[in-house]
Amino acid sequence: MNFSRRGTVITLLAALGLTVTASIGLFVSGAPTIFSPFPALTVIPVLMLPQPLQYSGVLLPGLLFLFWNPQLMRLEGKVPKRTYILFALLAALSVLYFAESWKWGLQYQGPQFTAVICSINVAWIGFLTIAFRRCLRNTPTFGTSLLIQWMLFVWLSWCAFPWLGELL
Repeated sequence: MNFSRRGTVITLLAALGLTVTASIGLFVSGAPTIFSPFPALTVIPVLMLPQPLQYSGVLLPGLLFLFWNPQLMRLEGKVPKRTYILFALLAALSVLYFAESWKWGLQYQGPQFTAVICSINVAWIGFLTIAFRRCLRNTPTFGTSLLIQWMLFVWLSWCAFPWLGELL
């Protein structure tokens, strides 16, 4: 593998930034809020890991980003087909998730939280849909590719598949 030093540094910094969004998604308060909606990508590992390792769940989005996007370390701008498929699958699952969890969100988090967090997810999916469609038509630059793929993982680490239901 021919890694570029610049590409490696930029991509590692982007992955490190995902720990910030994952931390915000999980730890701003003790219950789900609009700013801290307890996304599934990080809340499930936190619930499954033993006490001293619980908070290492915030590292998962960054690690997944690095494993998913090794081409970014080589300053490649092309978005892999697997990323388009991943996004389409996650968007469809997000719709199903909200449809199935809506009543639990209304009951336990309330109508305002449920409506706002659903709207945020719709807006995020809309933005990513437009961005990925543009990338399908024209090969993006490295910076554009990095930003769009990073935004996908920001969505996953901050507000995708939020906790809707009774807290443990």
